[in-house]
Amino acid sequence: MRAALRGARLGAAGDRRVEIGLGLVASVVLLLCASMVVFIVMKAWPSFAHNGLGWFSSDSADEQLAAIFGSPAGEDRFVYDFGAWSLIWGTILTSGLAVLVGVVFALFTAIFIVEFAPPNVNRVLVPTVRLLAAVPSVVYGLIGILVLVPLASDLLVTTERKESVAYYVQITGACWSVAALVLAVMIAPIMISIIVDALRAVPRSWTEGAAALGVNRWRVIATISVRAARPAIVAGMILAAARALGEAIMLSMVAGSAAWAPNPLDGLTFFVEPVRPLASTVVESAEGLSVTPFGQTIYAVAALLLISSAALSWAGWFAKRSMRRYGIEPGGATR
Repeated sequence: MRAALRGARLGAAGDRRVEIGLGLVASVVLLLCASMVVFIVMKAWPSFAHNGLGWFSSDSADEQLAAIFGSPAGEDRFVYDFGAWSLIWGTILTSGLAVLVGVVFALFTAIFIVEFAPPNVNRVLVPTVRLLAAVPSVVYGLIGILVLVPLASDLLVTTERKESVAYYVQITGACWSVAALVLAVMIAPIMISIIVDALRAVPRSWTEGAAALGVNRWRVIATISVRAARPAIVAGMILAAARALGEAIMLSMVAGSAAWAPNPLDGLTFFVEPVRPLASTVVESAEGLSVTPFGQTIYAVAALLLISSAALSWAGWFAKRSMRRYGIEPGGATR
């Protein structure tokens, strides 16, 4: 009896030590994340403080970055004038179109995996989706710049379109729409995984009961399975958007790398105009971080990306939790 009590005490003490150790590890991770946020915001603050809301204006970002990089020495003479709207607009265009295109393919792919695919097909399709998620972004960039950019140049870029905006920007086929299509392929696996888990979490009794009433299979999927999984679909879109915001290498290769804000009033030319998203700006400007005002401006760009990604991640988590009102746990179990 005493041996059993001693063993129970030792086991409880061991569990307590493990609990404390895991708590310390989690605290270190949280501390590192908080330190990173504080560091970036502190570095970025001079740029935000100098420009105010003008930081989101539509001035020429490339010319302003050049002026900031070449600003005179001396803190009282630093140049901070900067308007990032063209970079923000380019990010919105590429990420927005990528999410819209990606969610369509992700939804139908997830429905096929859960409802229609034979086991032999699933054994090939599911690892393929995971492989797409694991492919390095530079590989997607190579495919885009070697295949899609020349294709867009041949089919969409005409002499008239080049001349219509030649005074402002050069059109070569590397553009925001090509970048968005490649980005859609990159983020689709994230949405597919989330939607597949959500569809599998829908109780079979719901769909089987509707089928027993004579409802055809597609209507059951649309009105019951997809409807119940809507929070997860929204969560997948939001988390994919957060992933798209942080993509830099591929976009630097295929988006055209120009701080230009495409205008929808330009007609079809709008779709072949180049952009440079926020993340690409950080990567392409990394060599100038040692120049104080320039580095602080780039840190401001990074701070905007960090805050936006954090907000999207939180929104995705909140949207996915909304599935519980249907009695469905986000992890795939039903209550």
